[in-house]
Amino acid sequence: MHVPDVSVVVIVYNDAERLSTAVQSVLDQTLHGVEVVIVDDCSKDRSYAVAQELEAAHPGRVRAFRLPENSGGCGAPRNHGIQQATGTYVMFLDSDDVLERNACRNMLDAAERTGSDLVSGMCVRVHLDNRWGKTTEWYPWIYSRTRTLESITDFPDLLVYDTLSTNKCYRRAFLLEQGLEFPVGIHYEDLLFSAQAYVAARRITLIPNHVYFWNVIEKAAAKSISNRRHEIANFIHRMEIHRRVDELLASKGHTDIKSAKDAKFLKHDLVLHLRDLPLLSDEYRQEFARLANGYLAGIDPAAYENVTYLQAICAYLLGKEDWDNLLPAADAMTNKGRLSSPLAERDGRVYWCADHLDGADAAEARRILDVTEQGFHTTPLTSLQLGNRLTSYEDDGRGTVTLSGAVVNPLGRIPADAELKASLEFRARRQIGVRSFSFPVATVRHAGDTIEWSGSADIGSTVRPLGIIDAVWDVRLKLTAGGNKITTRVSVGGVDLEKAARLRVRPRLTRLVSDRFEPEVTKKGNLSYVLTAEGAAAVRTRSLIDNAIQGKAANVVKRGLRKALRVRRNIGSGEQKVKVYHEVFSKLPVKKGTVVFESHMGKQYSDSPKAIYEELVRQGVPFEAIWSYAGKPTGFPKEATLVRRWSWAYLRALAQAEYWVDNQGFPLALAKRAGTTYIQTWHGSALKRMGFHEPRTKAQGKAGQAKFQAAVDRFDHFLIRSEHDARTLAKGFRLRDEVLLRTGYPRNDALVEAQLSEAQSGERVRGPLAAELGIDPEKKVLLYAPTFRAAADGTVEGFVFPFDVEEFAERLGDRFTLLVRTHYLNSVSLPPSVEGRVIDVSRHHDITPLLALADGLITDYSSVMFDYAVLDRPMVFFAYDYEKYANDIRGTYFDLKEKAPGPVVATADELLQALSAFEEADAKFAEARQRFLTEFGEYDRGDAARRIVEKFFTGSGK
Repeated sequence: MHVPDVSVVVIVYNDAERLSTAVQSVLDQTLHGVEVVIVDDCSKDRSYAVAQELEAAHPGRVRAFRLPENSGGCGAPRNHGIQQATGTYVMFLDSDDVLERNACRNMLDAAERTGSDLVSGMCVRVHLDNRWGKTTEWYPWIYSRTRTLESITDFPDLLVYDTLSTNKCYRRAFLLEQGLEFPVGIHYEDLLFSAQAYVAARRITLIPNHVYFWNVIEKAAAKSISNRRHEIANFIHRMEIHRRVDELLASKGHTDIKSAKDAKFLKHDLVLHLRDLPLLSDEYRQEFARLANGYLAGIDPAAYENVTYLQAICAYLLGKEDWDNLLPAADAMTNKGRLSSPLAERDGRVYWCADHLDGADAAEARRILDVTEQGFHTTPLTSLQLGNRLTSYEDDGRGTVTLSGAVVNPLGRIPADAELKASLEFRARRQIGVRSFSFPVATVRHAGDTIEWSGSADIGSTVRPLGIIDAVWDVRLKLTAGGNKITTRVSVGGVDLEKAARLRVRPRLTRLVSDRFEPEVTKKGNLSYVLTAEGAAAVRTRSLIDNAIQGKAANVVKRGLRKALRVRRNIGSGEQKVKVYHEVFSKLPVKKGTVVFESHMGKQYSDSPKAIYEELVRQGVPFEAIWSYAGKPTGFPKEATLVRRWSWAYLRALAQAEYWVDNQGFPLALAKRAGTTYIQTWHGSALKRMGFHEPRTKAQGKAGQAKFQAAVDRFDHFLIRSEHDARTLAKGFRLRDEVLLRTGYPRNDALVEAQLSEAQSGERVRGPLAAELGIDPEKKVLLYAPTFRAAADGTVEGFVFPFDVEEFAERLGDRFTLLVRTHYLNSVSLPPSVEGRVIDVSRHHDITPLLALADGLITDYSSVMFDYAVLDRPMVFFAYDYEKYANDIRGTYFDLKEKAPGPVVATADELLQALSAFEEADAKFAEARQRFLTEFGEYDRGDAARRIVEKFFTGSGK
């Protein structure tokens, strides 16, 4: 009898509808030696009957089994499947998911090639109810390349983060020899099983291929077991599984893995439950605290250093059972960026709350509660998302609602003498035109740490929804405090809306489908209203629809309803917009003289697109400028037409533009028309490998590489500033030589001009920016501009200084003013103690004026080094993690230590010493700077913008 290569155990419970699809994904594998073992967990529907039908239809390939009674989890049916499997390898599949077509082949090849007990590939979450077809790769950084581990200690992150059992292929003999089984009678069985397998495996191989598609329905009526976080039993099971994993790690002496796992617990497991706390009862909270604190007592203290500030604060306050300060912190964690605490300032530092700062564990409290680096004390009030908690909710049972709440006033930044005004805004979440209604708030007053407000809204006679396509309405408070205009969402907090009445409304389209506004708490705990039906007419209409569906015209009615719902669901979706772009807007005529500009995906008015735009304006060239922006259009030129990125206006502008000018990349899904010229200015020479030179691009497979190639093939012209760019960037993007424009970067024209002016006059002209920043004219100016950094899992957090800025200010603040400019995806904040000596300039869109102002540059691996070289001024390279950066999988084009035109230092002490000897470094590296500029900036001659304008817009350069 032929032994299958792989047995795929498919478990099912009450899922007859989807079982066939899951099994078919196994039968369709490109590896033919695969059997399917279906284990039904004693379903109440036709699941087992479907399994038997599949067995009959595919004899020898599908076998079906049924447990005598329901086990209540995934463990028992999977264990039964292991016993019944006959393949050399075993995989697991849930009935509502599917395997990637090549999953078995790719995993088998890796296992046979390396002799591994366990092979793991990438899982992809498919969000079925997302109208944009959203997919999410599960911890892709773990699977960035193929790697084989001799022990889990070679790569502890695998055990810590990828706790799934379903994206793996196990040698069946290994499972039987080790006696590996899923725990039964307890949820989160994957966590323990995968940990046991990782620890026991003699060799593990990771492959960068998609193997498993995990289908997710966020708004499912029946929540999965792991998503029922409001049930305390759920948390009890989670704690028990974590204790068992801890015991396993302790028995093997894996203390380092335990510490990393503790950080993951604080960042993920605990957070999942903390987010729900503001909406749950006091009884639940007390039991939750008892269970959690028993476990938190055994957490490695070092784990707190590897989590976000809010995660650490929440865990600490939970330990204190300080609900008054914990619940706002949990709310802030759910609503990213929200400041929900009034804060406290002590000794030049800012803290989440004043409590615990002077107790027996004051040192620990101050360490964890310190939020100085988040910059809440320096960020403009209008840029802060202030917490706004509902304190009471009343309605008259008809159409009027009275709301009261309190807006956080952090550190009293809204002064007591500030004039206050406010209004309540009800806004349709899905915008079809502008759909919002405002009501003045009757009472707004200062109340210490908060601004209290109360107002009524006659929704019934004023708010007029369309009725079908604007079903959800959000509530915002618009507060004017002095000169600050602040908009906040209204969080429900502890206010009970269970008995709130449905408010009568009059939809503009029809009242036959909906005629009531029902208050609802969103997933993030905010107040919203949903259109529902309650009136007699609506009820009769629903009854008629129900009857029609049961009658002879059922199919016609169903098709009509499906079509109507599909249209409603797709309005404004990414898929629909791309379709309209190609099928409608791209059929419109190209508008001569129209130029769409974009910098860093709309986040800035800056860089070479800005320089080209301003040169066009300076020369008086007749053209229509359209600038793309993301977020708010603050700082963009008012003379241009401004369009929000991905809006309908943006798509139409791109479709009809004669020119596209940007420095990063217009949306990949949008094809460029033949009548449009794409001028790609790019945003820096390369130290890191780019494009097809990157291992990750190579690992994408043919489809992924083809998509990337199509995106870069849109470039008609690509600006370079040296032959280094031609050898690296151009080759990495597979650009033809005729596409390259050897003009230099327009953004650097101003730097070339500044350098020439200084060389001719012998003096440095600082200009108005120095005065704007309040820089002492007697001090040298240093600019610290590090490269972009993200957490290991790809998330973007606030920037963390690799040196002590307070020590810098104390030791060198009398000689230097330090400007800090982080990458636009990062953010930074400074302690109040360094005010005036260290200045955050990250909010300045354009870095070029900052480079021109600086007497010296401190960077690590940022491409800003190539631009600053034009100025022939000192540079210091603070490469504190050089080996990690240079030797990671992406690789570099050259050794920075060999070519750096300035000292390369590895520690904070070395950095401060190098800055102390600033003038010496200036003279010592003068020749190195010239060599560096010759190699990496040979085409930066100060006329790039003029040459681009003449070549494309005036004709004089053609």
